Amino acid sequence: MNPVPARPPAEPAGGAPPPVLLRRVRRAGQVRDVLLAGGRVRAVGADLRAGAPGLDADAPAGAEVVDADGAVLLPGLVDSHVHLTQWAAARRRIDVLAAGSPSEVADVLAREAPAGDDLVVGHGFRDALWSEPPHGDVLEARFGQRPVLVVSADLHAAWVNPAAARRFGVPPEQAPDGLLREAAAMQLAAAAADVGADVGDRWVAEATRAAAARGVTGVVDLEYAPLSTWARRAAAGLHPALRVSAGVWPDWLEEVVAAGLRTGDPVPGAGGRVRVGPVKLVVDGSLGTRTAYCRHAYPDGGHGVLRLPPGQLEAVLRRATSHGLGAAVHAIGDAAVAVALDGFAAVGCTGSVEHAQQVAPADVARFAALDVVASIQPRHVVDDRDVLEVHWADGAGDAYPYASLHAAGARLRLGSDAPVAALDPWDAIASAVHRSVDGRPAWHPQQQLPLEVALPAACAGRTGVRVGDDADVVLVADEPAAVLARGGADALRRTEVLATLVGGEFTARSGL
Repeated sequence: MNPVPARPPAEPAGGAPPPVLLRRVRRAGQVRDVLLAGGRVRAVGADLRAGAPGLDADAPAGAEVVDADGAVLLPGLVDSHVHLTQWAAARRRIDVLAAGSPSEVADVLAREAPAGDDLVVGHGFRDALWSEPPHGDVLEARFGQRPVLVVSADLHAAWVNPAAARRFGVPPEQAPDGLLREAAAMQLAAAAADVGADVGDRWVAEATRAAAARGVTGVVDLEYAPLSTWARRAAAGLHPALRVSAGVWPDWLEEVVAAGLRTGDPVPGAGGRVRVGPVKLVVDGSLGTRTAYCRHAYPDGGHGVLRLPPGQLEAVLRRATSHGLGAAVHAIGDAAVAVALDGFAAVGCTGSVEHAQQVAPADVARFAALDVVASIQPRHVVDDRDVLEVHWADGAGDAYPYASLHAAGARLRLGSDAPVAALDPWDAIASAVHRSVDGRPAWHPQQQLPLEVALPAACAGRTGVRVGDDADVVLVADEPAAVLARGGADALRRTEVLATLVGGEFTARSGL
């Protein structure tokens, strides 16, 4: 097999930060001091002094001393699947998630839209259980010639009125009902998120700071954008407050290959925190848009959409991995997951299956056998459970098989798919350990993950803070296991983050 190259440690965006000595942290059940210097965890001991004789010949003096007063030290949290530009934009869009019909969406938009004739953008509609489908006429009746675009919660559909269709150059025959799906919808959503580099890049920087405040030290950003986007942000002084593994879509694959870049390499001009990520490949659609490619038929008799047939998938996988690029393959339906795994097997490479929401029992063990990561987003379980019962009734038993994948030896990585779900790792962890969010019993509780499995999966596989590790760490007020035992999954979602450090540099700090 062709393994993905190991990522070299990233340098802080503004040069090496001063050393930090964390006094009295709780680590692995013991109170210890921890020295962070040169981007690494340099020492752990009962009573450290930066530069003290015998501590470490290379340990620098003059460290900032921070009394953690018993705060719990954990590895930094890593969201394995986000769309940062879309997430940054969605944080400012009108939220229509709670709407239960097209007219309710129009009501919310009319109530929340600012005065004027500018584009109105909503986010989060879920029409899988609506009694009537979205239609551009509903928006036109309320807004007339003012352009309106509503992006679905899963990013796989976009709903426009005629004015917005004209603004974005959507031919009438492409969306006669005002609804675009899959690639056309994603391109439209990306166009709507383009609010100008000066504004959009500030929004992204703010979004990374908000993520850092929740303990996030890294993300895999699978946004549809060229790597040069990050160099532009760096040139404007807008460095992310976390490490970014920036995905490469096939549109820019040859450009990246020509530049000789490999997964894990620094993105030229983007600062030390941004590295080249995997190539993003999309095999099928989504459950919410009823385009996930499944063996079982949907109620309308369809089986979803196969966006990337096996031959094409294998060709791109071979091209990418032969040039040192990893692969992140979107596959939601069980038939799509089989196509993805077959592709990895045929090419003899590793990578990740993104989402893996429905996995046939025969394919569960193949993840570990092929050394393919299952990159999962547990919040989708609790958000989609009702849709699953309607549209995946025959395949619901194979949906979100997290415990089965773990038991079979698969490597799990947790993420949000922001803006499909909020970029908050504690929500992902809580959703993994208790598959419910609204007081109902857990959905298929036999597939819940123990906290001792879910937490490392949210930390890119790290199980503790050890000497020699990258100094990507988070301090929380209490042990996650104690929080869960005391207050359940809801309390775990509200975990209090006191500080986050990336490469030993504070990126968020509250209460220390």
